[in-house]
Amino acid sequence: MSTPASPLLSPSQLDALAEIGEERAAPVGELLYRVGDRTYPFIAILEGEVAIIDPVGNELVRHGPSGFLGELNLLSGQTVFVNALVTRALRYIAVERGALRSLLNENGPLSDLLLSTFISRREALQSVQGIGLEIVGPHGSESTMRMIEFARANRLPYTWQETAPPDGGALPLVRLPGGGELRGPTAGQVLRALGIGLELAPREEVDLLIVGAGPAGLAAAVYGASEGLDTLVVEGTALGGQAGSSRRIENYLGFPAGISGTELTSRAVTQARKFNARTATPYRALSLAPGSGRHLVRLEDDREIAARAVLLATGAQYRRLPVDRLAEFEGLTVFYAAGAPEAQLCAGSRVAVVGGGNSAGQAAVWLARGGALVTLLHRRAELHETMSDYLIHELERYGVAVRDRSEIGVLHGEDGHLEAVTLTSGERLPFSFMFLFLGALPCTEWLDDTVARDHDGFILTGAAANMDNLLETAIAGVFAAGDVRSGSTKRCATAVGEGAMAVQFVHAHLSRTPAVEEAT
Repeated sequence: MSTPASPLLSPSQLDALAEIGEERAAPVGELLYRVGDRTYPFIAILEGEVAIIDPVGNELVRHGPSGFLGELNLLSGQTVFVNALVTRALRYIAVERGALRSLLNENGPLSDLLLSTFISRREALQSVQGIGLEIVGPHGSESTMRMIEFARANRLPYTWQETAPPDGGALPLVRLPGGGELRGPTAGQVLRALGIGLELAPREEVDLLIVGAGPAGLAAAVYGASEGLDTLVVEGTALGGQAGSSRRIENYLGFPAGISGTELTSRAVTQARKFNARTATPYRALSLAPGSGRHLVRLEDDREIAARAVLLATGAQYRRLPVDRLAEFEGLTVFYAAGAPEAQLCAGSRVAVVGGGNSAGQAAVWLARGGALVTLLHRRAELHETMSDYLIHELERYGVAVRDRSEIGVLHGEDGHLEAVTLTSGERLPFSFMFLFLGALPCTEWLDDTVARDHDGFILTGAAANMDNLLETAIAGVFAAGDVRSGSTKRCATAVGEGAMAVQFVHAHLSRTPAVEEAT
């Protein structure tokens, strides 16, 4: 495996860990933890050496004095994927998980070091065959492909055996680290088997229920829980939403070098849990029944939540190009929105804008005005079929090249940096950046007609819903924030701001609404 450089703890950081931990010793040959374990302490090495070994005995990396062990499962409590073997007599500081969490919340530099390292180590493990889950099922099995996508979204190391299980049975067969297997499991059953996530009671009662754990939902969880609200977040796929899968977010305030979606959302989840917000996944919302005191949200697996206030933060799924390697470039040189930061980033570069609607035309003009050399690619014969005349004239005015009947078949580049695209016609065009405006589908189908939505399915709030509060839907006490809201700007930072703002409106609602009478 290509292992990222292992940073070292400073003397002051070792001292801080020693204050809350316990000094221990271990002889050569001792296993500090093994594949399948659920709990182990954070280990900071004072003297000696530890080898990290995969399930079949291959050494992945060694850690020595001032080094430390662990990856994301140390914080999440999920099953351990590797073995830690003492190779030189060891003296170390052991810190239990709860104490470590408290220290990370207080010590910013240490938190930055450990979180970034844990995330890098998890990403490295995901590239190693034989680590994590083993998913067995053919490519033609829909349930198998759903399980693989779920593992990817949740950043779980896995290996896929593209065959039918030898003895038949339900698909897929999922073999667990350390032993044990599941036949045709749900995503929730896999997470529970790995020791991940909260299992909800058949009925829960809370002050604030947040449906969706993207940036808007997590921001609301932090502010709601920190201000004393009994807060529960439910998510149907993976904590972090679409933002969590972005390789790098370049335009988020306070991170001039950019930050990966995994790191940003992992920090947000940790921060929410610090204030005792609960996060439960995967629990898919099925329906919302309004009530005068509590609203009832029914989830799959026969669970229901009665909440005094509900925030809908389920986001939207952007339509993606059906091409290989797209994920490698997303967030680095492929984007779904074009604003001032992107215009500055792309100035003087060759840029492709893909799409034939007004949003694509507006983005192309904006980027061209910023100094980019822009080509608009769309698949129709005439741009007039889908774009307003005034925008077509603006494209001409700012020198945007327009290519009709153009569809992308192949992306070229390395390390997330786009170099060119090949059209399905076989023509190759050089581009350094690409913007996709293929439309977005809001995740609101489960609401049916309960909440007022616009013609595209996005939730109406504020004046559009005849409500005074900007984020309140047509149902008092039900709010919407982030990409799912009609009129939102579809940006990570905006979603965070709306999630935080929503809590102010929640407090105002709760102050005038008694906690009685609920939907049935």
